[in-house]
Amino acid sequence: MNGMAADRHGHSERMKELVRQHWNRRAADFDLEASHGLLTNAQAHAWRQLISDLAGAVPLDVLDIGCGTGFLSLLFAAEHHRVTGVDMAPAMLARARDKAEAQGLVIRFVEADAETLDLAAASQDLIVERHVIWTLPHPETALDTWRRLLRPGGRLMMIEGHWGPAERRDEYNRIYDRLPLFGGRPEAEMAALVRTHGFASVGVEPLMDPELWTELPGHPRYLVTARA
Repeated sequence: MNGMAADRHGHSERMKELVRQHWNRRAADFDLEASHGLLTNAQAHAWRQLISDLAGAVPLDVLDIGCGTGFLSLLFAAEHHRVTGVDMAPAMLARARDKAEAQGLVIRFVEADAETLDLAAASQDLIVERHVIWTLPHPETALDTWRRLLRPGGRLMMIEGHWGPAERRDEYNRIYDRLPLFGGRPEAEMAALVRTHGFASVGVEPLMDPELWTELPGHPRYLVTARA
């Protein structure tokens, strides 16, 4: 690695460490917000129904990118899928493991970087992420990595939104201008990004049902689906 490449690598690692610190700090009360946890029976039912409809009945190998405290991992495991959850924040993963154990669910949780996952190529049937790609310094690298991990015909599902230059908190105030997708993107732009990285059958559908969020979202939320 030459000097310039080493500098870029070191800068990227420092950025990721700030991101890790941010999410570690938020782990303790992360589930208390309706965008992160399940706060009502109606909300839990809406998400379970959505996951069941999306994944189908046949058990799949599911990779949950940026799993946090296990929101999607737990839902997919409860539907009898074989789930691996990855996150770079150990405090988030500790909460996820506790929740899985309390619910009697077997989920593999791994501390890892979403952009450069050291997992076997073509090992996943379904990759899911929820409000994650905006946190990444190199989202295009992440999409290439995720496509490599999918089996032929495997699916990508991204739950995303567009909230604009929202409140910048703590560590993110120092790096938000170096996160290409900070604040999310309009659904057509996000779908186009996925398409340019080799995914096929790219589609978008709104996720504006108030029951999913306990209230009508104040900004667009949507699902991008694609196939490897």
